[in-house]
Amino acid sequence: MARFELKLPKMGESVAEATITSWLKEVGDTIESDEAVLEIATDKVDSEVPSEVDGVLVEKLFNVDDVVQVGQTIAIIETDGDAGTTTEAPKAEAKPEAAVAAQEVSKTMEAAKVTTEAIASSDERFYSPLVKNMAKAEGIAQAELDTITGTGKDGRVTKNDMITYLKDRSGQPAKAVAAPSAPAAKAAPKAAAPIAVSEGDEIIELTRMGKMISHHMVQSVQTSAHVQSFIEADVTNIWNWRKKVKDGFAKREGQNLTFTPIFMEAIAKALREFPMMNISLQGDTIIKKKNINLGMAAALPDGNLIVPVIKNADQLNLVGMTKAVNDLAGRARDGKLSPDDVQGGTYTVTNVGTFGSIMGTPIINQPQVGILALGAIRKVPAVIETPDGDFIGIRYKMYLSHSYDHRVVNGALGGQFVKAVKDYLEAWDKNREI
Repeated sequence: MARFELKLPKMGESVAEATITSWLKEVGDTIESDEAVLEIATDKVDSEVPSEVDGVLVEKLFNVDDVVQVGQTIAIIETDGDAGTTTEAPKAEAKPEAAVAAQEVSKTMEAAKVTTEAIASSDERFYSPLVKNMAKAEGIAQAELDTITGTGKDGRVTKNDMITYLKDRSGQPAKAVAAPSAPAAKAAPKAAAPIAVSEGDEIIELTRMGKMISHHMVQSVQTSAHVQSFIEADVTNIWNWRKKVKDGFAKREGQNLTFTPIFMEAIAKALREFPMMNISLQGDTIIKKKNINLGMAAALPDGNLIVPVIKNADQLNLVGMTKAVNDLAGRARDGKLSPDDVQGGTYTVTNVGTFGSIMGTPIINQPQVGILALGAIRKVPAVIETPDGDFIGIRYKMYLSHSYDHRVVNGALGGQFVKAVKDYLEAWDKNREI
């Protein structure tokens, strides 16, 4: 028999850790190759970890709610040596190696418990052994650690949060927050006043995704200086063109042509024209993104929203954009998005018109600096300018609502960008071939 180490796989370029949400298999259970062993959650999406081999689960190295780093061994699976090409010698060596690995993990966890006794988790605030060790090494006391904003599951402080905080903290005297004191206690945020619950009121616990969305929204408002610009676009040409070609497009491509990919194409063009909208702000440094990766807010089965990302959106033609939009929206509805599907976005679009809203003021999806809301398309009377004079006609119009980070995007750039999107939409070629 041989022993196989099941490791937490890489789940995207910026995902360094995940939380175990449930074990689908118990010790002693038989597992087939590609069968899911456990479920995990990152700060973006839920996923499953499948086995790479056939065998029996003999050891689980982590429990539910434990935070695991990418590449760490999370379980040991015993395999049948006859199933592979492993010789007797390697089989004899596999057991002690796996045992040593398990012992090392156990020693590391025990060491973490010993070295971090000064830092305590609570029902409101959980700290992983890694974060506790970093706090101890940097001389961060409990009172200071409790003030750090966490971006992980349920607001947990992650390794990256600690690194970012330590960079900003390097120029500040540690003694100002090192010891818990009366001033420090006064600086702590006040607990929210309890809400009176009357007879007949229903109490609904937030889902894990709901808690994460709530945290991200509050964090974004606290981080960015939100400003909005609004503009109205005449999309009559697009409305009539789509009506003319959608049936033929569906028959030829096997895809429904919605308005979303048409709008996405225009937004990608505008971002190429205004690259300073395709940036992120880190401290006092602007990171200008090379790729245009459009986030697209999509509905989940439970009613929450998630933002899958269309990578290199400016390089797609309308057929490719339509397939990408339909694929991501469909997998979002079915709960089949992978962690990589929601990583790397540089600008986000949300279609509030889907719910009948004519406009909205969306919150920026950090660490981006802008988000565009598409309002409902309405048939309205409008003044039409012609060489022969103005007249009143029926037109299809919609509002575009652009929220942007006023720390780095001024009103001129924010307004010019959304005006460029409007111009691309209104200049639509009624005779365009696809």
